Amino acid sequence: MRVMLIGAGGQLGGDLRRLLPAEDCIPLTHADIEITDSESVRQAFEQHQPDTVINTAAFHRVDDCESQAERAFQTNTLAVRGLAQACRSRGVVFVHFSTDYVFDGAQSEPYVEADRPGPLSVYAASKLAGEYLAAATHPKHFVIRTCGLFGLGGSRSKGGGGNFVETMLRAAAQGKTLRVVSDQVVTPTATADLARKVLELVQTEAYGLYHITAHGSCSWYEFARTIFDLAGVQANLQPVTAEAFGAPARRPPYSVLRNRHLEQLGLDDLPAWQDGLSRYLAERARIPGGPFGAEATLGSGCPPGRV
Repeated sequence: MRVMLIGAGGQLGGDLRRLLPAEDCIPLTHADIEITDSESVRQAFEQHQPDTVINTAAFHRVDDCESQAERAFQTNTLAVRGLAQACRSRGVVFVHFSTDYVFDGAQSEPYVEADRPGPLSVYAASKLAGEYLAAATHPKHFVIRTCGLFGLGGSRSKGGGGNFVETMLRAAAQGKTLRVVSDQVVTPTATADLARKVLELVQTEAYGLYHITAHGSCSWYEFARTIFDLAGVQANLQPVTAEAFGAPARRPPYSVLRNRHLEQLGLDDLPAWQDGLSRYLAERARIPGGPFGAEATLGSGCPPGRV
């Protein structure tokens, strides 16, 4: 399998790159390909001749999407269609990622793939439209919804790297008061666990829509409290409602996903989110200065922690 990995410098892309054999992986960053430019996409396909394309690139600063809707749909929707078209014309498998935010959060039990979406924000609408166009354009597709990602790779589009875990730890070390949303329930998912499962899934050729997250759920406030407990860090942490927090983009109050299609394939052996977090903290402790140093910023999907 010759994999063209788009977004190789991000959190998920970094973990996928580490798992793929070097001889099978073509890691591309934004400097190598502009997915909104059809000529750039054509050149990348012609140069690298992949068997599989994994696209982790997206405009995922949720609040910024509200004021930059054109950019959101250009990157998260139309560019996805362009990649799917390029894959279809060459018989290449297309793997694309979406979000738990496609749901409105009105129900109180985990969403399965067949549940009706109801996006509440520009970001969520652009990602859902991208899902539809990927599926409508190319039958050999894997569209994967996930939730609350954190990984050691960082994310270039967030000011040099970072995620919710790093933001919380950095703010606590600076002695800041943290106000974190307590009425939005999610499933934090380690990108290392997601990457492993994605590469297993791609081998099946069971194309379609999948939910892939860790098991369990928590509010962003509970996530932050667990981060500090496991890291042995004292923090001035205060719960706040989403309404009081006042983020520009609406988020679902409940967006926990059930990996039903993985279950049907016998592949749903993902760990609890606390397990992924424990391993993440252990690994970051072995990196001098932490994975992101002083440049970490708030993770994309998180509303949530104001410092």
